[in-house]
Amino acid sequence: MRLLVTGGAGFIGSNFIRYIIKKYPHYEIVNLDKLTYAGNLDNLKDIENNSNYTFIKGDICDTGIVDELAKDVSAIVNFAAESHVDRSIADSSEFIRTNIDGTYNLLEATKRYNVSRFIQASTDEVYGSIDEGSFKETDSLRPSSPYAASKAAADMLVLSYRVTFNLPVIVARSSNNFGPYQYPEKIIPLFITNALDDKFVPLYGDGMNIRDWLYVMDNCQAIDLILHRGREGEVYNIGGGNELRNIDLTRRVLKILRKSESLIQPVKDRPGHDRRYSLDCSKIERELGWTPGFDFERALEDTVKWYVDNRWWWRKLRHKEK
Repeated sequence: MRLLVTGGAGFIGSNFIRYIIKKYPHYEIVNLDKLTYAGNLDNLKDIENNSNYTFIKGDICDTGIVDELAKDVSAIVNFAAESHVDRSIADSSEFIRTNIDGTYNLLEATKRYNVSRFIQASTDEVYGSIDEGSFKETDSLRPSSPYAASKAAADMLVLSYRVTFNLPVIVARSSNNFGPYQYPEKIIPLFITNALDDKFVPLYGDGMNIRDWLYVMDNCQAIDLILHRGREGEVYNIGGGNELRNIDLTRRVLKILRKSESLIQPVKDRPGHDRRYSLDCSKIERELGWTPGFDFERALEDTVKWYVDNRWWWRKLRHKEK
């Protein structure tokens, strides 16, 4: 298989590429990434010289480069996206462009060159907030932020191409991922790196918002199954089954680092902040036999240790932000 992974220099994309190369050493991987602030070739430094791996710097909105790559691949896995809610609130223009227009461009190339499978990496945030129970794949989408709305629009576009053009598309909606190589603007790496420097960790509102945490390698395994065995035209939820209030997550991180809870600094809540996310993952378990394989507590400890041991990786990013 020759696989085009878009956004492969980002957090989930880079972990997925590394996972695929290890599991399927005969596969050829083409990584197309624009290298925005969150794209980082250091994420794949250990495999950059692998003979079956090729990196191409480019934008999924660029029809020329997408066409050139799509005509020679078996499948496309689209991780390329603007993904930080806070940034979408400040300015949503790039979210609309990349997440919607970019997905459209990839779908058109899939149609033109008869690509055999297209996987859209999506998010639980498209469903919005839920007080009780868990969202199923058939539930209505009620996104709260410009980011979530752009992903919901992309999902609808992907699924419409199945209905109208019979494209071999599948949507994978995962809960909050965590693990190594995650850009330190998201809550877990931000709090780890701030605490390591004895800086305050800014906790939104009352800290009672609930998220379901999924270790990134569990997500990679799920998407691997969806790529190879998922049913075309379907949506699959991918959740970790680890629902935690943000305040409890913060306390866990500080405890692992042996840092004082006095570092917690409540800050004004962001607009439209969803209270709780929760996914019903019975479909992917029933159809593909997938369940999370990593213990949450152990995975969180391993993640914290990775950031402790790889300060060279995130300190460079912090320096660039300045």
